[in-house]
Parts: sequence; C-alpha cells; structure tokens
Amino acid sequence: MALIYKIVSKDEWKKAEDSGVFSGAAVDITDGFIHFSTAEQVAETANKHFKGQTGLLLIAVDEDELDEEALRYEVSRGGAFFPHLYGNLSLEAVVGVSPFEADENGLFEFSEVLP
Repeated sequence: MALIYKIVSKDEWKKAEDSGVFSGAAVDITDGFIHFSTAEQVAETANKHFKGQTGLLLIAVDEDELDEEALRYEVSRGGAFFPHLYGNLSLEAVVGVSPFEADENGLFEFSEVLP
C-alpha cells in the first residue's frame, strides 16, 4: 500500500464525511486538482502552507485505490514531484484520519498515519 497525505481542516473533512466525497479545499478547487503530499513532503507542506493554523487533520490515502489516470505526480515546489488528484477523492480510498497539530514551537512534524 502506497500512502499519500492531505492536510485539511476539521470543518472541511466533516463536509466530506457528510457528503461521502472530498471535492477539495478552496485552493484545490481554484487550482483544478486536489493537492497531496508524500510522507517525505508532509511536514514541509504543513510548515509552508498551514503555519499558525489549528484544528487540522492529516488524511492518509491509499493511492492504489485512486484512478491511476486521475492521480498524477507533477513537478511543484523546488522541482519535487507532488501527487495531484484530478477529480474527487472517494472516502473509500481513505485509510486513516488523525489530528495534525503543530508542536510548542509552532512547527509541524510528520507522524505516520496508519490504517
């Protein structure tokens, strides 16, 4: 199982749970795809885009459960390849959800979400 991760607010995830599908956060909708990170990219993504935010969740997704044509690894920050999903995220592909909060210094650290 290959995992990729999405950082979302608790409110965004509640809407996804209520509807049965995650269509993306505002930035995803604007960009036309859902932004994900690999395990190696999560902490940097969180510290760059979510600094100072609370009430976040880290969503673990089994990329093998996603449409392989809709999931693309594309060059992004620093020339690294990031997973982007062109379409909605079915909650059936989600294998873990856990609170994701910064430490006492305001920094995020990655802690693997296990299924």
